[in-house]
Amino acid sequence: MGLRMALVTLMLGLSLAFQVVKGGRIDTFYALILATYLLTIPSVFLLRALTEPLALTIFFWVQVGIDFLLETVLVARTGGVESPFAVLYVMTVAVASLVPRRRVGLLAACFGIILFGLLTNLQLYGLVEGWGWMMPSRLAAPETFQTFGIYALALLVVGILGGTLADQLQQADQSLQEKEQGLSRLQVFHENIVRSISSGVFTADAAGCITSFNPAAEEATGYTIAQVAGRPWREIFNWHPDQESDESLGDALLTTTRFEVECTRADGNRLILGLTLSPLHGQGPQTGLVGVFKDLTQIRDLEEEMRRKDWLASLGEMSAGMAHEIRNPLGALAGAMQMLRRDATGDETNGRLMDIAIREATRLDNIITEFLQYARPPALNLAEHDLNKVLAETLDLVQHEARARSNIKIVTTLADETLAAQVDQDQLRQVFWNMATNAFDAMPEGGQLTIATSCRHIDVAGRKSDVIEIAFQDTGEGIPKQNLDKIFLPFFTTKKEGSGLGLAAVHRIVDLHGGWIKVDSRAGHGSRFVVCMPRSGAAGVRLWHEGRTPWKRS
Repeated sequence: MGLRMALVTLMLGLSLAFQVVKGGRIDTFYALILATYLLTIPSVFLLRALTEPLALTIFFWVQVGIDFLLETVLVARTGGVESPFAVLYVMTVAVASLVPRRRVGLLAACFGIILFGLLTNLQLYGLVEGWGWMMPSRLAAPETFQTFGIYALALLVVGILGGTLADQLQQADQSLQEKEQGLSRLQVFHENIVRSISSGVFTADAAGCITSFNPAAEEATGYTIAQVAGRPWREIFNWHPDQESDESLGDALLTTTRFEVECTRADGNRLILGLTLSPLHGQGPQTGLVGVFKDLTQIRDLEEEMRRKDWLASLGEMSAGMAHEIRNPLGALAGAMQMLRRDATGDETNGRLMDIAIREATRLDNIITEFLQYARPPALNLAEHDLNKVLAETLDLVQHEARARSNIKIVTTLADETLAAQVDQDQLRQVFWNMATNAFDAMPEGGQLTIATSCRHIDVAGRKSDVIEIAFQDTGEGIPKQNLDKIFLPFFTTKKEGSGLGLAAVHRIVDLHGGWIKVDSRAGHGSRFVVCMPRSGAAGVRLWHEGRTPWKRS
């Protein structure tokens, strides 16, 4: 319809202008232009209301028929078989052939031939000369039939070729749609495979920038695809050039490379990954790389904890026996010294030395008592308690201890919700007290201790649980990196005075509750200890058996 309007405006408008200049008849051109507009404009609104295929087909043929009739009137009024507008039949057949059916173009061509043939016969035999409606032909009969034959042949060729091309175009379009659908299904299938893989998968372009990140990778690292897209994979996985020991770890990988890397999650926790990098090829040259990784943090922590447990078990068995053997003669020695002290009335030096011996014997006995309690802890008296209340009760003693020291400030941020868990509140008070006093000792010149509680949802090996976190963050001296793996070992201490059993006892109590401790510290930047307790005792046992360690570095 738009093409019809453009042709009528252009061709008939120009013809009308020529006729005005020549002084010819212009009523036919006015009538055809007006008829075309009057028939086309309502058809636009009618087309919007048609939805059924049969109705659209009928509408199409009506439009083609109207075009042929208008062209027949124009040809008849402008010379018949000699009319320069006879070429419009060819254009209408070509437009009709756009319908993707081969026979449509042929049928339109036949219809045009019939109309043009009827018009040619009427003009040739002078059947309408008396009406004055059509000019007589100046061509002889052979020339008339030759002209008609040329137009008829042109209409047939255009109809057949147009229909054939339209049919092939439809087939090509269907084939293309099928291929696109197949490609889309294949793409969705591949995406589902990558999304369903339990290992983390990422791809990077030739410059080493990440282009894709599957859900397992997002879950393991804590980053979303929006956060890592376009960033170098080395930055995300903390792989720096000075760590490379193999040229194959460059941006252009030649073979598959496997290695372990230690990096950090989005929340700052430590993450150990087993990473496999492979070159990604397009049509020949390498276009990037693909990485597949597994979270080995729990496995490595578990291995470390098992080695530590074996060592502590052996040490505990040996030390417990030694402690009993030492404690008995130590008690006898302390008693004897006290009796000698009472008898040493004249010599002040001997009395002073005996006081030192008695005091040190008492201190040794206290250390042995602490160690025996650590090696053989009492059974837990578990009951459901709100850890916020247990901590608040301990904070009274902690505040009193802070006032006895210099320039110590305590800031608390407790969760609004109830943090209920199955715990031994007396043992847990001991944990909170030891954590607080240990932070005070790390700030001899004063500082701030921030104590905060919260609840976090975690997923370990597909099992989800709620974990209560009690964080103790100080602004003290921090812990050197070489000491981080030793701070929970019994008798390890960097203090001038101390048994080295405080943090070891904390570790043991938290372990018995099925929890764990996270440590984040750097020398000169303070320390952050986070006690993680499961919501229930059963949940803690399950998490432990799934590989969650009772002590891990952040």
